[in-house]
Amino acid sequence: MLNTWIMDLKQEVKDRLSIEDVIGSYLELKRAGRNWKAKSPFTNEKTASFIVSPEKQIWHDFSSGKGGDIFSFVMEVEGLDFKDTLELLSRKAGLDPEQFKEKPAKSLPLTKLRLYLANEYAVKFYQVQLTKSNLALNYIIKERSFNKETILKWKFGYSPNTGTALYRFLITKGFSDKELRHSGLVTYKSGQYIDMFRSRLMIPLFDPQGGIVGFTARALSANDLGPKYINTPNTIIYDKSRHIYGLNFAKTAIRQNNYVVICEGNLDVVSSHQAGVSEVVATAGTAITENHLKSLSYLSGDIRLAFDSDKAGLDATQRAIILASRMRLNLNIVTVDKAKDPDELIKKDLSLWTKAIKDAQYAIDWFIDALKEKLDLSSAPGKRIFSDKVLDLIKNIDDEVEKDHYLNKISKLLDVSYQSLASKMQGQDEKIPRKIPRKIPKNLLVDTKSIEFYKLQDNFLSLMLERQTLRDLFKGLIKEMFTKEEASQLFEIIKSHIDQDLENINLKKFKNIENYVKIEQLLYEELYSSLDLNELHYEASRLRSRIVELYVKIQKENISKELKMADPIKIRKLLEEAKKLDKLLNQTKEESINYAKED
Repeated sequence: MLNTWIMDLKQEVKDRLSIEDVIGSYLELKRAGRNWKAKSPFTNEKTASFIVSPEKQIWHDFSSGKGGDIFSFVMEVEGLDFKDTLELLSRKAGLDPEQFKEKPAKSLPLTKLRLYLANEYAVKFYQVQLTKSNLALNYIIKERSFNKETILKWKFGYSPNTGTALYRFLITKGFSDKELRHSGLVTYKSGQYIDMFRSRLMIPLFDPQGGIVGFTARALSANDLGPKYINTPNTIIYDKSRHIYGLNFAKTAIRQNNYVVICEGNLDVVSSHQAGVSEVVATAGTAITENHLKSLSYLSGDIRLAFDSDKAGLDATQRAIILASRMRLNLNIVTVDKAKDPDELIKKDLSLWTKAIKDAQYAIDWFIDALKEKLDLSSAPGKRIFSDKVLDLIKNIDDEVEKDHYLNKISKLLDVSYQSLASKMQGQDEKIPRKIPRKIPKNLLVDTKSIEFYKLQDNFLSLMLERQTLRDLFKGLIKEMFTKEEASQLFEIIKSHIDQDLENINLKKFKNIENYVKIEQLLYEELYSSLDLNELHYEASRLRSRIVELYVKIQKENISKELKMADPIKIRKLLEEAKKLDKLLNQTKEESINYAKED
């Protein structure tokens, strides 16, 4: 049983590190739909069959049969035990294991709960203060045109200018100075605790489940000191590089419409939702990150960017396109004409906003058109700058046909040869230091023949787990045939719920083999999800036969070894066991023939 602090630290590492980033530091990953693929580090395969699932946060190597989470992968490739792996990944995640050791049991989850609670109390406090501030009410009602329903839904508030009003309020609710400091709601200056935000409109920041993780505070007067917007500093529940504003309200619409629009400002999002266009979210200003794009790509592959048309917005759009290209994501650009931002466009005419979203342009085409407007393409310097910037995008395109399309397009646009552009792009590519995949220790390479039995068990159980109608094939199989520990446990669980679909089985049953169940689901998705029921039945029958054959073969080899040293009584018993095994094998072959006839 792991110590509680180790379990807390392990979970925090998983929350902070994405599996594709960790494995991507060892292997060259390429996107394959929702997943990533690479060549196996454990076998000498020529075709990539190593799969990483960001959604499930697991990996599986089809060639070797290995799989697991980020910890099992690093343990495999680095040759480390769990303790050393936990320390290595903790440092990578910016965590200090020693701090976790010093905390009482379950301190981290409790700390998170306390910070969520502090933010909930802060929201209520700020909402009350809003009703007392004519300045804030005039701004959100008259200037921004938000109605009462919107104000309540998004929980707008106001921070008074007293300096310690929120601090004093939260102390009365039982929060300690340390908790409040960690929450980002207060700060320590000149020997005293004071409120982080003063005299500002308070815009709560929600996590995807609707919990309050922090605030964006907007200045209400041009005379206010400091920047127009201030965000909660990073805490253990709020990370600016990962947070997506409005995602809790937008998730359903994104899934239904299968696209998402990213705006620059939080209030652009609120305006769009109030107008009925709800598949809209925002990042913290123009600082869009890889984490933002990853999170949204899990909901939809159609990502549309609608940043402001000022210089900062245009520069940020260009950075996002390059980032998306490197991540092998398709990105489309929403052009906001006749207005400085989506909010202004919505106020002018909602149909202009919906049309702009509908007419979103593929990012590289948008980039080319935007750059044409800025540069003199008849001049040598203009052609050089244009080709530098556009080729930087094109070289990241995986599809050779698409890459060739844009090289031809630029060649005609600049009136230069295709060959000169291709040569320049190759030169750019060579200047970029490439990440060299780390070598896997030779002693980790596996003999694929020795793991065939494991792979058969995995594949068969993936079918049994996902398709209850195939479980008549469980007949005659015994636990001992499933020699992998996790496979044996899963066999027992499915067997005891033989007539129940997966969604009807109590998930607590899978607690000890959670990662293995995720791997089995990934196996099914990759290998069998496109097959019809007859094909699935045939495949399951084939796998069942091979499992029995190998089980019998292994058992008979063991019997053969024992016979050499056995006395006459033991010999008779061993020969009887061998006969039973032969009978089992023959019966299985007959059943396979019958299954084939039925199919």
